[in-house]
Amino acid sequence: MNNLMFDQTLEDILEKNLPEKELAEVKRLLYGRELQSLNLPQWNGSQDLDVQGYIMGGSVTEQLRPPRLVRVGLIQHSIVLPTTEPLQKQRNALHQKIQKYVDYAATCGVNILCLQEAWAMPFVFCTREKYPWCELAEDAENGPTIILMCELAQRHGMVIVCPILERDNMNSETLWNTSVVIGNDGNVLGKSRKNHIPRVGDFNESTYYMEGNTGHSVFDTCFGRIAINICYGRHHPQNWMMYGLNGAEIVFNPSATTSHTSEPLWSIEARCAAIANSYYTCAINRVGTEIFPNEFTSGDGAPAHHDFGHFYGSSYITAPDGARTPGLSRCKDGLLVCELDLNLCRQMKDLWCLRMTQRLDLYAKELNEYVEKNIKPLEKLIQ
Repeated sequence: MNNLMFDQTLEDILEKNLPEKELAEVKRLLYGRELQSLNLPQWNGSQDLDVQGYIMGGSVTEQLRPPRLVRVGLIQHSIVLPTTEPLQKQRNALHQKIQKYVDYAATCGVNILCLQEAWAMPFVFCTREKYPWCELAEDAENGPTIILMCELAQRHGMVIVCPILERDNMNSETLWNTSVVIGNDGNVLGKSRKNHIPRVGDFNESTYYMEGNTGHSVFDTCFGRIAINICYGRHHPQNWMMYGLNGAEIVFNPSATTSHTSEPLWSIEARCAAIANSYYTCAINRVGTEIFPNEFTSGDGAPAHHDFGHFYGSSYITAPDGARTPGLSRCKDGLLVCELDLNLCRQMKDLWCLRMTQRLDLYAKELNEYVEKNIKPLEKLIQ
């Protein structure tokens, strides 16, 4: 694909080529109801930042319950320095850039902020090189990235979801792909580890970490009940479902995914999950092309290469009624801010009755029968 095409989003292409009346109907079919723009303070930083803000609305004004308004922010970004620079310089440069974005998000009134998968480092996992990259793993309470985000969360009274490569010092220094949830008082509320590890082309991350052991945690913050479905977990409907069953009102999907792998799927999966589970979903992807000094292969016969392809951004938010925002840029750093009414979650459960008609009893029975018949315990396989 011509790299110049990454300068345009789907919305750019439609607005450039469709008459106004047809454009309005196409947007209705693609995105649901029209969203009101959110008036945000101007970004004055030196970095070119795509800033978008929306009021998602759509909720009924209830008589017995006031609106439960919350502003959510998503940050997508590229790395700052080449991957050949010293690790400390690379991480410090990312810390400095993202701190400015977090400060700006605070001026936009953001209550809950989520960053992209493993945001404080290049997406090194597909190189399958352990060093120097494993040095970037850090403790989920006392690591430098967590300390910085705790300070910012306390300063701004903001809940921050901070995805890192975790070094589990309480468990023989095991590595995990982890999202740390930091409360608005600056204290760590807990963490959620990646449940599903990809084995697709370059994305064979089991070299670094294995499937998470935190299940489907939901965090009851002062702004609402949130959960984190990290990256590849978005391909598994049951993964989304369990966060909903456990009471999530907003599920974040911090990701790192490239154009040749998943872009046609990107706009569908988080949106489908919002509809099926009656909660808001927030999909975040990084941007840019990250080049590594040593070649690696995908095991598919293709020539060896130095990069994974283009991380296409396009971060977006979907409401439980299926309405969604346009995506952020496919090539630029961006901040997406949305004002949500969490009352819409329960209202969609009342309207569509998807939870009431779900028939979990049938699924549980048949899944149990399938597992008993087809999924053999490890000890039996070894015999």
